[in-house]
Order: sequence, then structure tokens, then C-alpha cells
Amino acid sequence: MHMDVEDLDMPEYESDVEETSAESLLEEIDAGREVTILDTRMKNDFEEWQIEGDSVESINVPYFEFLDEEIADDVLKQVPDDRELTVVCAKGGASEYVAGALADRGYDVRHLKDGMNGWASNYEAVEVEGYDGGGSVIQYQRPSTGCLGYMVVDDGEAAVIDPLRAFTDRYIEEAEDRGASLKYAIDTHVHADHVSGVRMLSDRGVEGVIPEQSVQRGVTYADDVTTVEDGDVLEVGEVEIEVVYTPGHTSGMTSYLVDDAFLATGDGLFVESVARPDLEEGDEGAPEAAQQLYETLQNKVLTLPHDIVVGGGHYSDAAEPTEDGTYTATIGDLVDEMDALSMDEDDFVDLILSDMPPRPANYEDIIPTNLGQQVADDEEAFEMELGPNNCAASQESLAGD
Repeated sequence: MHMDVEDLDMPEYESDVEETSAESLLEEIDAGREVTILDTRMKNDFEEWQIEGDSVESINVPYFEFLDEEIADDVLKQVPDDRELTVVCAKGGASEYVAGALADRGYDVRHLKDGMNGWASNYEAVEVEGYDGGGSVIQYQRPSTGCLGYMVVDDGEAAVIDPLRAFTDRYIEEAEDRGASLKYAIDTHVHADHVSGVRMLSDRGVEGVIPEQSVQRGVTYADDVTTVEDGDVLEVGEVEIEVVYTPGHTSGMTSYLVDDAFLATGDGLFVESVARPDLEEGDEGAPEAAQQLYETLQNKVLTLPHDIVVGGGHYSDAAEPTEDGTYTATIGDLVDEMDALSMDEDDFVDLILSDMPPRPANYEDIIPTNLGQQVADDEEAFEMELGPNNCAASQESLAGD
């Protein structure tokens, strides 16, 4: 068999190569099955972003190490021969070749169909059982990037909060499966880590909703959507979604309080961390944004009843899911568990400015795309958001013991 990967002629291999889908691999990892990943991407790509899980062991050996007819012994020594291997690359071509070359040598091996691009297509919907308001709240989870979104459903109507463009059809179909029509597509802010689905859903007849303050950043499509401000209320069936202005991560950051029982906080507050303050105005504007975030958390979020369930816009490896499988927590639990929420302002600002992770991949293209100032087709949009989100401050420094 002959493979052509990244314009290189690959040597032939004889064995049949088993493949697994991203969905099947995720099911195995969620079930706690031990999985050994042989990631054949370049070291920098692997270190930036990889498949992770409590039962996952990942080994990085770039695919070009396997191109010789006689693979070097020092290369093979890095590859376990006592267990099944799942070979991964960017798009599935190189991994299929490497899996074949190893199968020819007797290894128990398979490869991931469509590679990390396929992995990025995983998107799970999990109901928030801790929510006790009207209707139901579903949390969307994208394991490849840690992105979270939400759907509120009640009495034949639905709203999706922080939709991803790549999953536009999914939201419409899921609402229909739940006996509802999708009424609203709502953004919490101008995202820096993924391409928003609000405009795409608006083109499909759904009412797009963005914070009024986001328009000040240069949104070009404000006339085509509904803009909302602090205190406004959206109705989904009998459920009320109140707009709560919560700036800090960005000047337009807005949360949505669902039936006084669930707070979708976007990138302002997560179950394991708080927002980073530098993605809008850079390092120069970060101190002022951090002060604003402190005031928002203390005066707008933590003053709400502490039994309200919080769902952020992302989760990291430091986050632990609740018993229902969602990344949620009550405000009271967050106050008890996150030291940053009990600090005075100076300590809080110093802490979150001291250890911020690298900025999200391609954020300089994603932000203008979400503002409508830059155009990207579906494939370009999908490629832009591959990689870690990094929209939170350092989880290790902010969490309690």
C-alpha cells in the first residue's frame, strides 16, 4: 500500500490497519479504559495540545522517525510492545502509515481516523442534574479544547449559550430531538479561542444575541442580531434568562442567569479558576481589567444566592466533573474551594497577573473573525480553533489546597 502524507512518498506496508473513530476513543477514555497514545506529530504540536485523560498515556515520536525501511532500534525502543497502541497524527494520514509499519513488525496497533482534527469533532451533551429551575439545562463539552456551552429547553423553545460555529447543525437537531425549536443563539462575549456560531445560527433563522458592550469592540453585525444589557430578560418557554453584566475577562463579558438557578458565566468564572484579563487590551490593560474582574466577582457574582449552580465557558485538566458528569459547581462550593475568591483586591490582582498561561492559539485571527472584521470559511474556522483554549488564569495558583 502507498500513502502520500504532507507531500512525502511513504514506504509501503503490508498489514491491514485497524482504525478507530474519535467518538469511540472518547467512549473508551470516559469509561476509564487504559489507552496508550503514540502521537506522531512534531514535538511542539504535541506539547501544545494532545489527547488527555486519567487513563491515557501519551508517547511522542514524530512520524518521520518511521520513514526508513529499517526503523532504527532507538526509535522502536520508545514504542511499547506489550499493549495496544493508538497512533495519532494531525489528520490521519501519517498515523495510518506508522500504524502499518508497526503492524508489519508485530505490534498491536490501530490509528485514529482523521487524527486530531477528528478528535476536535467530539462534542458531548450532558444534562445538568443539579439545576432545579424550570425546564432543563444541558452542558456541551468539547474534550479537545475544554470548551463548554449550554442549551436551555422549556415548553417547546430552546436557547443555546456560547455556540460553536462547527456545531451549528447539532444545536438545531438537538433542540428538535427535545421537542423544541431553537429560539436564541447567545454569546457571553467576543471569544478569543473559538469561532462563534451565533451569526451562522442567525442565518438559519435563530435570533442571535450579543452583549451591547461587545459592539464597542467593533462588532460589524450588530444590526443583524439582538443586543442586550444588564437586567434585560430573555424568555424561553416559561424560563427567564436574566442578563448579568460581568466585565473583567473582556469589557463586554456577560453572564446569563437561568431561572435564578443556573449562572452561565462564560469566561469570567470557571469551576477551577477565574478569567485571564489580558486578551482584549494586552499586558498593558491587564491590571485594570483584573481590578474590574475582582469587583465583578465580589459585587455581582458572589452576592447571588450561594446555591446557584455555575457553569463556565471552559474546563481544564484541573477541573473535576460532578457526579452528573458536568463541570459545574455552586457559588458556595467555589467560595469554599477557590482561594482567589476570598482574597483582597491587591492580592487577587497580583496573583492572576503573576502566572498567566500562553495566549490561545490563533487568537489574533479568531477575535477579528468573531467581530465580523475578518472572513473565514468553515474549514479555516475549524483549523483556527484547534489547540488549547488558555482563557483562564493559571489554575494551580488560584485553586485552594
